[in-house]
Amino acid sequence: MKRKIVYCIPSLHFPSGMERVLTLKSNYFADVLGYDIYIVLTDNKNQEPYYKLSPKIKLINLDINFDTNWRFPIYKRVFSYFFKQIKYRRKLKELLFEIKPDITISTLRREINFINSIKDGSKKIGEIHFSRTHYRNMESNGGKNILRKIISKLWMYQLVKELKQLSMFVTLSSEDNDRWTEIKDKTYIYNPLSFFPNKKSDCNSKQVIAVGRYTYQKGFDMLIESWKYVNEKHPDWVLKIYGGGDRDSFVKLRDSLGLQDNIFLESSTDNIIDKYCESSIFVLSSRFEGFGMVITEAMACGLPAVSFTCPSGPRDIIKDGEDGLLVENGNIKELVNKISYLIENDELRKEMGSKARINVERFRIENIAKQWADLFDKVLT
Repeated sequence: MKRKIVYCIPSLHFPSGMERVLTLKSNYFADVLGYDIYIVLTDNKNQEPYYKLSPKIKLINLDINFDTNWRFPIYKRVFSYFFKQIKYRRKLKELLFEIKPDITISTLRREINFINSIKDGSKKIGEIHFSRTHYRNMESNGGKNILRKIISKLWMYQLVKELKQLSMFVTLSSEDNDRWTEIKDKTYIYNPLSFFPNKKSDCNSKQVIAVGRYTYQKGFDMLIESWKYVNEKHPDWVLKIYGGGDRDSFVKLRDSLGLQDNIFLESSTDNIIDKYCESSIFVLSSRFEGFGMVITEAMACGLPAVSFTCPSGPRDIIKDGEDGLLVENGNIKELVNKISYLIENDELRKEMGSKARINVERFRIENIAKQWADLFDKVLT
């Protein structure tokens, strides 16, 4: 059945997971299922979307520009945000009454604070692309502060109040879904695979790969520290990390450990499939994730994954001992042992890689889109 759906997201110009997933789903809904898809933006009006959108999708920018607030001192920032929020609410309300969508979806950004109050007749759905443990948590980057903790709790309380009013709240994993105990109308739908290549790794090269932005969240400091011990056992193997962001602190850590010839800190690349396929093991060392799309990407290329059991995603993706290995979150010694285990067992590594490619097919876009279509049908009946 044809549906008219509105998505709300700040912008699409940045190459991050949320933008990529929304583009994948929207393109499929518009091109394959024939839905009328509208994507409503608030920022970066003059910038093109990073990921290619179907020409069938209507892209609307309300030109609110929340992102410019960061240039102001805190007192001006609060004042500006307040008035921009009022402007956003007015413009979105006018637009929804004009479009008359069946469903309006918030990606839990600024519109979640008022979207339930817009009585345009559409069902309101919220989808979160982060783990609850680190969403609206001002201590997520390692800092500890009582004031931040109080603000985070109040901020989360306000969010939960809005989520309870939605027709449906969607998380990215069963693990994270269970954390939202206050919410009755909730479910989880995994992120879709962004690709499923024809080629795959033979798992013969002596190379381990990790992918992600050079941030505290991704835990590359722990991965680099672990490689000191992996290198002692297997000096002929190398670790390559690909990602955007500031690499300086990680370069200093690598160099301080004398691993310049064994760890290569690369920038992001447009041919990541080739990089997966020339590797033999994928490692996720994140402290937290929303889902962990890079795990499914690596598995689609035939790589077994070794991953911390960080919140959230790896437990839902990896079948421990079958297509990859799970490691206690933050346990560097165990990470070393399990990477080394796959290095030392060639046939098992290849077998796990083959099973990974098979098992990850459940994340294909056609499977994920069907779950969304079924959900839309459910909330509209």
